Amino acid sequence: MQKKIVAVAATVLCASAMPAMAQATGASKVELWGIVDAAVRHTTNEGADKGGLTKMIGGGMSQSRWGIKVEEDLGSGTKALVELEHRFNTDTGDKDATAPFFQLAYVGLQGPYGRLTMGRQWNVLFDVVTSTYASFPYSPYMDAYKPELGMAVGARTSNQLKYLIATPDRKWVGALQYSFGENNDTKDLEAGFPGNAAALPGLIQQRTLATLSGGAVKTMGGYLRYSANGLALGGGYLRTELPGSTKVDAWTLGGSYRTGPWYFNAGYGLNKAKFDTPNSPLSPVNVRNAVDRALLNAYWSGQTNGGFQSGDADKRQLFKVGFGYQITPQLNLGMHYFRGKQTGSVSGNFNSTANFVVAAADYAFSKRTDAYLAIDRTNISGGQGTVLDNTSGARSRTGFTVGLRHRF
Repeated sequence: MQKKIVAVAATVLCASAMPAMAQATGASKVELWGIVDAAVRHTTNEGADKGGLTKMIGGGMSQSRWGIKVEEDLGSGTKALVELEHRFNTDTGDKDATAPFFQLAYVGLQGPYGRLTMGRQWNVLFDVVTSTYASFPYSPYMDAYKPELGMAVGARTSNQLKYLIATPDRKWVGALQYSFGENNDTKDLEAGFPGNAAALPGLIQQRTLATLSGGAVKTMGGYLRYSANGLALGGGYLRTELPGSTKVDAWTLGGSYRTGPWYFNAGYGLNKAKFDTPNSPLSPVNVRNAVDRALLNAYWSGQTNGGFQSGDADKRQLFKVGFGYQITPQLNLGMHYFRGKQTGSVSGNFNSTANFVVAAADYAFSKRTDAYLAIDRTNISGGQGTVLDNTSGARSRTGFTVGLRHRF
């Protein structure tokens, strides 16, 4: 028994030493990294009585996460890549209930002619916005309040092939993505309709959650960005086919400019959904549309997206403009304004506009630890069905967030 224990221990020690040995020879590199962020957030107009709510959240400026990155030198300018990223809530230690265990999980090759990666990855809309005209210079967005993320059609895509290429000076960077739908459809729900009509709402919710937490959707798109001398410009397009066959076309364009302590940025985003028209109340198209509308609403709404209910609307636009100013090497200020416009509601109840504004101050104690304070405000006008959430029915809300973040 003792010999077996010694043998197992020796094996573990050898395995543990291998990455370090490889790193020493320059053949490969393994990096463990993470962000731990916690904040206290108070919001108005919460709940059925529209009272205030104060709570701790597991990420105010950034969602907490840890990850592993691997690079292996294959010679001739080529290397293998691996990245895994797990996200969790610092306040409870739990993972996000609507997310898979690894929010990013991909493997790939990078060489003289670009980089090809396979797996669950950021989509091209998220890539171009956060790399080109992010809301804040010290953080791409504020995790507790991020209206721009509602326009990114989920931000991440499973089963994705992504090809990225850049000029040697990286002034020009472009990428293409394609992901497989893998038969994530609504045929099983349609087969029992209208016999299972009473059970449909629950089944639709299950299908929506399954898709949001890593389920397959078919996508195709790309982006192109240019950056030099403090100026960055970019744009991207993504077509997403939802399980019920609804096609969502999403566009974004924008830019930023850095000069001295100043940072300026502006951008535009558009989502347009093309739903099929049912030919009768009992048409299976109604089932497909119900699933796809639930998914679209999940993409567009939610307090962390600064979003609001989509109802029967099929088009949303977002204009964004902001600035940042570095007062001292430790203290950064930033402010961002967003204006959303939603149209296409047949009933008219969901045609609306929304104004979002967020101001934040960030103080760096060191390169790894910082504290932040942010204030945000949302106002909605227009269709009577357009609210921030169905529980409160609120059309305006103010948030105050103070938190601490550490990166390792």
